[in-house]
Amino acid sequence: MPSLLINGTWGSASGGQTIEVINPCDAKPYASIDRGTPEDIDRAVKAARAAMDGAWGQLTATERGRILTKAATLIVQHAEEIAQIELRDTGKPLSVARADVVAVARYFEYYGGAADKLHGKQIPYLNGYNAQLVYEPHGVVAIIIPWNYPAQMFGRTVAPALAAGNAVVLKPSEDACMSGLKLAALLVEAGLPPGALNLVTGYGHEAGAALTAHPDINYASFTGSPEVGAMVQQSTAPNAVPCTLELGGKSPQIVFEDADLDKALPIIIKAITQNAGQTCSAGSRLLIQQSIYDQFIKRVAEAFSKVKVGTPEMDFDCGPIVNRKQYERVRGFIDDAVKTGVPLLAEGKVADGCSKEGYFVAPALFGAVPRDHRLACQEVFGPVLSAMSFKDEEDAIQLANATEYGLVSGIWTENGARQARVAKRMQSGQVFINCYGAGGGVELPFGGMKKSGHGREKGFIALEEFSTTKTVVLHHG
Repeated sequence: MPSLLINGTWGSASGGQTIEVINPCDAKPYASIDRGTPEDIDRAVKAARAAMDGAWGQLTATERGRILTKAATLIVQHAEEIAQIELRDTGKPLSVARADVVAVARYFEYYGGAADKLHGKQIPYLNGYNAQLVYEPHGVVAIIIPWNYPAQMFGRTVAPALAAGNAVVLKPSEDACMSGLKLAALLVEAGLPPGALNLVTGYGHEAGAALTAHPDINYASFTGSPEVGAMVQQSTAPNAVPCTLELGGKSPQIVFEDADLDKALPIIIKAITQNAGQTCSAGSRLLIQQSIYDQFIKRVAEAFSKVKVGTPEMDFDCGPIVNRKQYERVRGFIDDAVKTGVPLLAEGKVADGCSKEGYFVAPALFGAVPRDHRLACQEVFGPVLSAMSFKDEEDAIQLANATEYGLVSGIWTENGARQARVAKRMQSGQVFINCYGAGGGVELPFGGMKKSGHGREKGFIALEEFSTTKTVVLHHG
């Protein structure tokens, strides 16, 4: 099946080449996608520009919202089909894939309802003048999404971009994009005009690089590694194109001695094992106050040893790592930690019946991890939890902020004053107190500080990110 959607029509890549789609559960190809070229990207950008100048650009915000709302309904109707596509492509457990599809529908529902709520502002000014601030779409938006949550990321980026009135050129990850193809087809079915959404599959260094460097895009959104994020910024800079970057994290869970440990324990485990730890906001560092470290780490180790890894149909805690490159990276972190003497406190179990060729990794709990060890500061992007102790509140804050990342922080304490003090000093875009993740939170602005990136996704603020402002001043005398 052709995997390029350009100007409302599905077609094949101009170069005629394809990329195998690998099932991470057995490392075997089960489908193929088109290997998009710079020429395909150019056609997609031109189609998006024509849509902005034509039917799509002439729709009112209310009409855009209705299309997105209809798309949400279609996603719900096709939910199980999309979930089955997603789990085969990524290997994630069935219940997680289903939850992801619910989230995708919610994104389109949320932004469908919000499309006509992005109001301008009246600015108090001089007598005899009327001054307004007007929100307008950037124009053609380039979006590159990753492989860890392909369906969710489609909704998180495409829905607000379209709601704000932009035309989109989407380059999904070559490692997991099959659900995106289905979602794009549903948007077309919902009545999206040709060219409003264009999708080009292919490699990042080919199609992705051509997209961010294209002189006729007006905005870019990228989710991925800091290294590639820097390349995206360099690529867009010559054309003065702004971008939103979400570049991962090394997020701390800070457990103070007065925390409700019964409440914290299952959430801490899930925060690092969900999606096999392949989550930018994964709680990958567990910081425990010294006075309760021995007591609590025993409980964490016991719970960790019960984590199960299996195929999607088994529906355990974890599925496989998405591809061989990432699998070898995660295994490398674990093997290096063991080799350098970091105590391995507990491991999960890979279920019987999983293919030995699959990319399955037993989740690993290490502690106490030295503060200068790579496990304490580098993102693994796998089910590896690094436990460390801290002395007091000031030490906890310093340790929590002692990485190049700043995406999410978790704080566990019953002391209200401490909650406020520590939250204020966290260098992260999100802070959760006595919870973590808050159910995905479509409504909650999400983004990072430091090398976790800049700009915000999710929530109403995403509409503002996908818009530019114009100041209009009228002298009426």
